[in-house]
Amino acid sequence: MTDPVRDRLAAAMDGPVLAGRRARRAARCHSVADLRRAARRRLPPMVFDFVDGGAEDEVTLEANRAAFGALWFRPRILADVSRRSLDVELWERPLPMPVVLAPAGLAGLVWPAGEVAAARVAGRAGVPFVVSTASSCSIEDVRAATDGPLWFQLYLWRDREVTGTLVDRAAAAGYDALCLTVDVPLSGVRLRDVRNGMTIPPRIGLKNALGVLSRPGWVVRSAAAPVVTFANVSGGRPGRTTALGTYVNSQLNPAASWDDLRWLRDRWKGRLLVKGVLDPAAAARLVAEGVDGIVVSNHGGRQLDAAVPAVAALADVVAAVDGRVPVLMDGGVRHGADVVKALALGARACLVGRPYLWGLAAAGPEGVGRVLALLEAEVDRTLALVGVADASALAAAGTEILKKTGRI
Repeated sequence: MTDPVRDRLAAAMDGPVLAGRRARRAARCHSVADLRRAARRRLPPMVFDFVDGGAEDEVTLEANRAAFGALWFRPRILADVSRRSLDVELWERPLPMPVVLAPAGLAGLVWPAGEVAAARVAGRAGVPFVVSTASSCSIEDVRAATDGPLWFQLYLWRDREVTGTLVDRAAAAGYDALCLTVDVPLSGVRLRDVRNGMTIPPRIGLKNALGVLSRPGWVVRSAAAPVVTFANVSGGRPGRTTALGTYVNSQLNPAASWDDLRWLRDRWKGRLLVKGVLDPAAAARLVAEGVDGIVVSNHGGRQLDAAVPAVAALADVVAAVDGRVPVLMDGGVRHGADVVKALALGARACLVGRPYLWGLAAAGPEGVGRVLALLEAEVDRTLALVGVADASALAAAGTEILKKTGRI
């Protein structure tokens, strides 16, 4: 497709007519589950599965949700909840709601320049957006698109020089925090992707042609957009995506150690979170090493199958950290009630990944806005119904308002 044609198509996608249609489509979705169903209808099956799927038999993917289902509310009664606050404090800074948009690689597969689109929406809401190392938009391009709070997600790659360059770029671009992911010494296997013959960028073959061609809107949007690539390591060479994917996987570092963490702590002067923590002893040691936050996470069930469900590990990690740094959690959050449960167990906020990608797929930026609006309304409603007026008070009320069952 020639550049003038692509430019006209891209301009049309950003125009008020299509934006209005997307807003109406988003408004018809009354839950994150509705947005997931809408995303499934609008994405080729192999792309939907790339977003939706988990590792191997998807035991942990399912357990992340089941663990939330094993927590029941025991509401306070006759509590004055006429005025409610969703604000929480993170490093002496207020968050308007206890939600962060999680790092998700290659969001451009779902929507053109997906990270830029989502970061703009998050920025307008005052919600932190975490840019993935594997983003389809560069560190600098996302920062140029929003003045909202941005964090950069990083791995301790084999090549320390490349890792250090990414850290320096995030610092130069004014990112607020670094989110180090430590649960991927090598890549897990997602069998949906293997069975679909999923590649980056997607290749249309006999196995997936019908699924791709049955989603003409996605085909048109993808044709109008630049080729999806690993923008942070591409050096502006979008035609080398397959080779870049091999390079990214080759940089995963099974030899990463505490010494590497200390090197990173010395190099990065800002806030440093460590994501992928399920072990309380490891969390306590991380605090002793000088990190500024812990993210309890099993990578959304996308790496080690049969890993502990994130919310099931949360309380023990919170106890081990003992208030010295904030603890966040990631994995399985689909409703504002899940956020309330996590905060009652001691989390400061929840990272949300798949839901915002489903929102992007269903209705573009308007879909991301719908996800945030739904979560905000659900958190607020749940606070009222459990009898707690202030989200920041949930941890103190946790043992009173939560009851665990033996379902997992």
